[in-house]
Amino acid sequence: MKTIARHSAKLTGSKMYSSKFILICMGSLLFSASFNMLIPELPAYLSSLGGAEYIGLIIALFTFTAGVSRPFSGILTDTIGRKPVMLFGAFVCLVCGFFYPILTTVSGFLVLRLLHGFSTGFTPTAASTFVSDVVPQHRLGEAMGIYGIAFSTGMALGPALGSFIKLHFSYEVLFYSSSAMAFLALLLIFNLKETLPKRKKFSWSLLKISRNDVIAPEALPAAIVNFLAYVGFGVVLTLIPDWTEAVGFANKGMFFIVFTISSLLVRVVAGKLSDRYGRTKVIVVGLILLILAQLWIGIYNNPTGLMVGAGIYGLAMGVATPAIYAWTIDLSLPGQKGKAMATMYIALEAGIGLGALFSGWYYQESVARIPHAFYGSAVLVLLGVGYLYFRKRKTST
Repeated sequence: MKTIARHSAKLTGSKMYSSKFILICMGSLLFSASFNMLIPELPAYLSSLGGAEYIGLIIALFTFTAGVSRPFSGILTDTIGRKPVMLFGAFVCLVCGFFYPILTTVSGFLVLRLLHGFSTGFTPTAASTFVSDVVPQHRLGEAMGIYGIAFSTGMALGPALGSFIKLHFSYEVLFYSSSAMAFLALLLIFNLKETLPKRKKFSWSLLKISRNDVIAPEALPAAIVNFLAYVGFGVVLTLIPDWTEAVGFANKGMFFIVFTISSLLVRVVAGKLSDRYGRTKVIVVGLILLILAQLWIGIYNNPTGLMVGAGIYGLAMGVATPAIYAWTIDLSLPGQKGKAMATMYIALEAGIGLGALFSGWYYQESVARIPHAFYGSAVLVLLGVGYLYFRKRKTST
C-alpha cells in the first residue's frame, strides 16, 4: 500500500497540466466524438432499414453492453493497467465503424449496436481512473471538470459533424469518419505511460468475477444519484434528434452543440467549488438545474425554447458531473478506484439505457408524447435531490 501511495504522490505532485493529463483529455475528446457523431442520424438510418419500431434500442442496446462490461473493465483497470483497457475500447469503436455499412439488415444493425457498447464500457472507466492518478488529489474536482470538458466537447462536435457529413455526403462516409476518429484516439492513448504501479499479465481467470466484484458498495451513493440524473440523458439521446427536427432545425446536432458549450462554461468552476465546499452541495445545485431544464424542454416546444433548454441542461450536467466523478473517487477504497468508477458508470449506463428504452417505447413516432418523457425524467431527478437530503440528515445524526 505504501508503494502505491508513493507512486501516486510521485505521479501527481503539485503539477496539474502534465503531458499525461493533456493527452488523456485529447484522446477522450476524439473517442467521444467517434461514437457520438453517429447518434443524431441513427434513428433515421434504422428507419431506412425498416426498423422504425426499434428506435429505442439504438441507445438501450449500446448502454446495456457498456453496463455489463463495466465490472470487467473495473477489475482489469485495477490489475492489468489503465492503458490496455483504454486501448481496447477505442479499438472496438474503430472496428464497429467499418461494419455499419456492411451489416445492412435490422438484426445486423442491432447486433452491431450491442457490440459497439463495449467501447464505452471500457475506455471511460480506465480514462477517468487514469486522470485521478496523474493530478493532485486536492484538485481532483477541477481535474474531473476539465476532463469532462474534453469528453463533452467530443459529445457536441461529434453529433454536429456527423449530421454535417450525412447532409453533404452519405451514411457510409459518416461511419468511416467515426472509425477515423477512433483511430486518432488510439494513437494518443498508445503514447501514454501506464500509471498502475504493480500490473499483472492478462489471463482469462481475471474475467471470472464474483458478486463482490460487480459493485463497489462504498460508491453506491454516487452511483444512485448518477442513475437518477442520467435517465433523462437517455431520453435526450433517443428523442432529441426527432424533437430538434420537429421544431425546425435541419441539423439534428444543434441541441448537442448548445448543450456542450453551456456545459464547458461551468465545468472547471464547478469542479473547483466541489473541491472547496463539498461534492454533494454542488451536486444538488446541478440536479435542481437539471429539473428546470427537463421541464423547460417539455413546455417550450419552439426553436428558441429548445436552445434555451439545451443551455440549461448543459449548465446542469456541467455542474453535477465533475462533482459526482470526484465524489466516486473520494468514496473508493485504496487500490480499487477502477472498481468504484465502474460502479458509477454501471449506474450511468443503466440510467441512459432505461431512459432510452422506455422513452422509445412510449414515443411510437408521436411527437406530442415527447414532452411527457421529459416530465417523467424530471421527477426522477427530484428523487435524487430527496435522496441526498435524507442521506445528509442520516449521516449528521
